[in-house]
Amino acid sequence: MSTKSNLNHIIIILFSVFSQGIVSQTIASPWPKITNTSQPWARWWWMGSAVDKPNLKKNLIDLRKAGIGGVEITPIYGVKGQENNFIDYLSPKWMEMLDYTIKIADSTGMQVDMVLGTGWPYGGPQVDVPHAATKLIVEKYTVKKGAKFIQEIKIDPTKEKTPAQLLHVVGYGADGSYIDLTNQLKENILEWTAKKTDYTLYGVFSGKTGQQVKRAAPGGKGYTLDHYSEEALNTYVTPFNTALKGFEGRIRSIFNDSYEVYGTDFTPQFFKEFESRRGYDLKKELPKLLSKNNLEADNRIKSDYRETLSDLLLNRFDKPWTNWAHSKNFKTKLQAHGSPGNLIDLYASADIPECETFGSMPYDVLGLRREKQDIREGDADPVMLKFSSSAAHISGKPLVSSETFTWLRDHFKIALSQCKPEAEDLLLNGVNHIFLHGSTYSPENAKWPGWKFYASANFNANNTTWEDAPALFSYIANCQSMLQQGKSDNETLLYWPVYDTWSHYLEGSLFIEFKIHSLGEWLKNTPFYTTTQNLIKQGYGVDFISDNFIAQAQVVDGKIALPGGTFKSLIVPPSEKMPLATLEKLIALKKAGGKIIFEGLPSSVPGYFEYENQNKQMIALLDANKEILQPTSDISKALAEAKVYPEKLIETGLKYIRRDSNGEKIYYIVNHTSKTIDDFIPLQIANKEVVIFDPLTKDYGNAIVQKQNDITMVKVHLESGQALFLKTENQASQPKWKYTEKTNEPIALNGNWKISFDKGGPQLPSKASLSSLKSWTTLSPEAEAFSGTATYSLSFNAPNITADNWSLNLGDVRESAQVWLNGVFIGTAWANPFSLNIGKLKKGKNELTIKVTNLGANRIRNMELKGEEWKIFYEINMVDKDYKKFDATKWEPTPSGLLGPVSITPLQNKN
Repeated sequence: MSTKSNLNHIIIILFSVFSQGIVSQTIASPWPKITNTSQPWARWWWMGSAVDKPNLKKNLIDLRKAGIGGVEITPIYGVKGQENNFIDYLSPKWMEMLDYTIKIADSTGMQVDMVLGTGWPYGGPQVDVPHAATKLIVEKYTVKKGAKFIQEIKIDPTKEKTPAQLLHVVGYGADGSYIDLTNQLKENILEWTAKKTDYTLYGVFSGKTGQQVKRAAPGGKGYTLDHYSEEALNTYVTPFNTALKGFEGRIRSIFNDSYEVYGTDFTPQFFKEFESRRGYDLKKELPKLLSKNNLEADNRIKSDYRETLSDLLLNRFDKPWTNWAHSKNFKTKLQAHGSPGNLIDLYASADIPECETFGSMPYDVLGLRREKQDIREGDADPVMLKFSSSAAHISGKPLVSSETFTWLRDHFKIALSQCKPEAEDLLLNGVNHIFLHGSTYSPENAKWPGWKFYASANFNANNTTWEDAPALFSYIANCQSMLQQGKSDNETLLYWPVYDTWSHYLEGSLFIEFKIHSLGEWLKNTPFYTTTQNLIKQGYGVDFISDNFIAQAQVVDGKIALPGGTFKSLIVPPSEKMPLATLEKLIALKKAGGKIIFEGLPSSVPGYFEYENQNKQMIALLDANKEILQPTSDISKALAEAKVYPEKLIETGLKYIRRDSNGEKIYYIVNHTSKTIDDFIPLQIANKEVVIFDPLTKDYGNAIVQKQNDITMVKVHLESGQALFLKTENQASQPKWKYTEKTNEPIALNGNWKISFDKGGPQLPSKASLSSLKSWTTLSPEAEAFSGTATYSLSFNAPNITADNWSLNLGDVRESAQVWLNGVFIGTAWANPFSLNIGKLKKGKNELTIKVTNLGANRIRNMELKGEEWKIFYEINMVDKDYKKFDATKWEPTPSGLLGPVSITPLQNKN
């Protein structure tokens, strides 16, 4: 190895050491060690797979230096003009690039995930027509009594353009009779006479949706895969079995994106699978299945149909997929949402369940900007987020990931401060393994803004926010290092009555997709949703449970034991439909000492097979156990009887999540209110000392506590937008937490601010002086167009006030700031409330230096106003947050720089 290569290798290792916090953490620190798993990861878009080794190495080092722990490779459509550099997916050259990527990642302390395909959903050139996504097609024919029918059974070509296979021809008589005519077909021609009555004949076809892979990369185009067929899956992975030889264990996990397999409601073996699972021949009931009437029998058959789709997706695709990955020593990471299946079971089938956020959520954090013209309303409903984390908690999976920040704001308009509360809400709902959406591979010679995926956000070195992104990534890593300790400490299970949704009329639709973008269709306005919200608002920790996991439950020492741990109680919300087996198991758990709490009792079994007889059994079962099955109207009282108590800290407006680590509790508490919370808050645990951890600064110390009966009161100070961790212990083990109080009103820092532009483009504006702070866009046309970093400096005299420390508040910062006082680096202010403890001031003159970085919006606006083209991508090129043509010429200049007011406030230690 050359001297230069040795030096590069040493530099890479140092990047890894520093970014993992090995050097910066002292041995005595109670903070958990930062690992690549606790750091945020990034979905890494390979545009056209036009990658090369020097740029792969540079991209990876850039990511690692910033604090990214791993990448998930997703090849997509390419860049115009780069066609000669495109690399076909899974070609020898592509596998060479993958191998090199893994080697460089390993050398820097990173890991690599990959999608099993290009774009999404799964599909590609290896998917032939028989194994492509499938739909049920039925052609109807009327035959009068005594009439002879001679006709080819085929699909009306004006209705369907995709290939289809004729499976069955069946007839339904006006007298209620049924006849299967399939064996009378000759080359799809039926010759038959209706002797007894009038008939309606159904030609039943296995049709194809025709859907192609979305955003496919070179070498990855083709049909979307049939996701209800293990045979289709096995065919699909055949080229991977060859290509991935030698990669066993080197890829961390295989990813499957959200279920965007549109219009698929069938698979060629569906009727056989249906009969074995549901107990009757669906072909005999097709008129009821396809009916648009809102009738009980029809809806019951549709429920069975929907349940069978769920079963097939779980047992014929997701579980075999995970088994295939395990055979190669890979883990799996799955987004189940959007599918027609039971989300809890599907998420739990993977090693790492993954949820998704899309758009912007509202917060009351003081100063947090959410300009209407820059956002799309978000879908990160806490109840929806809990499906993935619940699946992990009840199945014993330690990691819960999230596709994070997708369309948080429009392109070039996402500030780090706007990322923080969105990430916090994910962490509060059980996510502990955040994936950025995303980061685009971009070669060094690409003109600014470089290569860019069509959906924001974009985290890479071309983005101005990259300057201070390490502060965001460090915050996430600190949080996740805590939230990966121990296990979830939710004490209550809540049954998800999915059969109530499957049993609904749903406007006659054959299936429902559990999408995050359409919660009103299947989640909101349900008793389950209402109960979940009420429990969360009262301060209870809740995980959801499915029928399949209830079947696995046991009672151990009075607790409900599942593969993932034990729970003190299980709540059954009001529900109409419940399988008899589920009710029997709930009663058995209750008789065994489990705390099963019914808000309401089911009125019927789901499904069609012998349902009248099963309903009689249910009525008898409920009657025989009526003394122990009394529904409660007071959930809180029932939970208290189960020794489950809410965390009353929720009454302050704080949000929390709790974990258990070897018997001690870890609380993550976040202030998303508009007020400062400076008070004692109660923890639902007795007689404990508490260590406070600040994930923003990594400060820690033992809190002031008051021990009251069964709770521990902890003194905290949380300004709007701030968060802390609290960890219990039996004896105080750390230095005292430094509590401070303000001894004077904020003192404005006025004077002659000097501003110089350091780096960015399209060109560096001239230096300027400001007697009052304002957006630098007002200084000159060059400054209006500028995106990058500028340095503000101010000399000021220390106020004649005694103080132990001083707090610096930067006011309105657009968008992040690094701060030095008298030449000493203080820290980075990147999120609300944009304040830092700057320690003591010198007597007399002090020098304040602030490096502020703005967004890329003004530079891209300037480019478009000048007609400079940067949108050079194939396929979707380029859309805004509303999926309309991107046009930055319509934007006003985005305020930039230090807008102030800047002030300092004297602090006095209270310990």
